[in-house]
Amino acid sequence: MKAHDAMYIGGEWRAAAGQDGIEVVNPVDEQVIATVPAGTVEDVDAAVRAARAALPGWAATPPAERGAKLAALRDVLAARKDEIAETVTAELGSPIGFSQAVHASVPIAVAGSYAELAATYPFEERIGNSTVLHEPIGVVGAVTPWNYPLHQIVAKAAPALAAGCTMVLKPAEDTPLVAQLFAEAVHEAGLPAGVFNLVTGRGPEAGQALVTHEGVDLVSFTGSTAVGRQIGAAAGAAVKPVALELGGKSANVILPGADLAKAVNVGVANVMSNSGQTCSAWTRMLVHRDAYDEAVSLAGAAAAKYGDRIGPVVNAKQHDRVRGYIEKGVAEGARVVAGGAEPPHERGYFVSPTVFADVTPEMTVAQEEIFGPVLSLIAYEDEDDAVRIANGTVYGLAGAVWAADEDTAVAFARRLETGQVDINGGRFNPQAPFGGYKQSGVGRELGPHGLGEYLQTKSLQF
Repeated sequence: MKAHDAMYIGGEWRAAAGQDGIEVVNPVDEQVIATVPAGTVEDVDAAVRAARAALPGWAATPPAERGAKLAALRDVLAARKDEIAETVTAELGSPIGFSQAVHASVPIAVAGSYAELAATYPFEERIGNSTVLHEPIGVVGAVTPWNYPLHQIVAKAAPALAAGCTMVLKPAEDTPLVAQLFAEAVHEAGLPAGVFNLVTGRGPEAGQALVTHEGVDLVSFTGSTAVGRQIGAAAGAAVKPVALELGGKSANVILPGADLAKAVNVGVANVMSNSGQTCSAWTRMLVHRDAYDEAVSLAGAAAAKYGDRIGPVVNAKQHDRVRGYIEKGVAEGARVVAGGAEPPHERGYFVSPTVFADVTPEMTVAQEEIFGPVLSLIAYEDEDDAVRIANGTVYGLAGAVWAADEDTAVAFARRLETGQVDINGGRFNPQAPFGGYKQSGVGRELGPHGLGEYLQTKSLQF
């Protein structure tokens, strides 16, 4: 797609207030492919004002009609699926097959789920002698990341719009093109002017202006825990609610008796997907001491197959960051079974799929989110030890448990301090709540729970 040198505000593309631009770089060859405007405080203010002007009308629109508009948006996205995939591949570096199967397809499914949910959600209920109303919280300021750029946009925009909120989106600097494409789809689907607004820009300028704007009623952010803390503090000063989907260091626990080969292979695939740039990736594989050596061998062989199958990480900074973690792992005594810090190509931000063995729970690579194709294997002695290790980080976003039978796996999963656990390779469910315990965030996305984040409650007593 051709980049817009403008902001989408109030139902039209408007010239940016400033002259500064942001270059979009293809991480495969490090070439600039587009330039988008860097939003200013003035741009953010105009977008918030447009959202506030549109709020009364959209909030009063019957939920079924809001759902119909979301269905139209889903259909536009579906019609442009190939263009979405090509755009994400160009600005994120994702292989085109993965872009088609995940980056383009999942947001379409999520948008469709909210089109249906808008018409069936209990926006009004009776509790005793009270009628309880669930009303839109107002104007939403959404700040989204680059790793799943369209999915993260839709996971905020669809429930917010279904709830009757209006919104302003500030997408990640690295992947603004698919956000512009989404704005085009919103326009084509016929959503009222001002219901959705887009301001491209940098975090310290446009992002900060959006988070602190007095016309924003709720801030929804996905990104690092460090930035989440800053946003939470800024919103808290204004007693403004936040929804924060932050970092993760998820454990993939393989219990004795589980299908070891399947668990290891699926676990490696999970970590290598999207070049490891997934907050919920199972980056710690916990294996019983008796099966540990076999698991290490299987994981190393599986990772070696991904050398030419994954794309680069998103930018030079992330490239250096991931390689730095690999070097730190070696320095702290972890053993490289596959990959390593040496770049596999002279050009592009590629990182070799890497597997560490002999990792202990206190090592940096077992505690901090790397956000790259790096897996750490950790041995445990018994189930209590596995629970201790699995819960032994500041994060609690996702995880997996493999066991010989479902009951054993579920019993173990109940002991994990994490927001989502896959049992024996359970499939992704776009209706299930997604979010974390501890420093992995506040609130939930997807399904009815995700819609609830954008509602406030009023009780009428009779």
